[in-house]
Amino acid sequence: MQTKLIKISILALSMGLLGGCADTTQIDAVKASADAAMARANDAYNLAQNAHTVASEAAYAADKASKDAQAALACCNENSKRLDKAFEATMKK
Repeated sequence: MQTKLIKISILALSMGLLGGCADTTQIDAVKASADAAMARANDAYNLAQNAHTVASEAAYAADKASKDAQAALACCNENSKRLDKAFEATMKK
């Protein structure tokens, strides 16, 4: 049993040494690929942050424009009521 375990260990060790090793150029290539992917991810994150900022500013501007339009409509309605009252007062005379 112990001999079988030793044979299996030697086989596993030789397979690991022969098949699973990567040389420095392969490791450097993988690292360069990972660095490039990280740089692209950072660029995408920065673009998303900028888009979020622009969208927030646009939402604020739209909200302000909506409030200004509501105020203008209220003013128009008030002026219309005043003109109607003035016209009615003129018609009564």
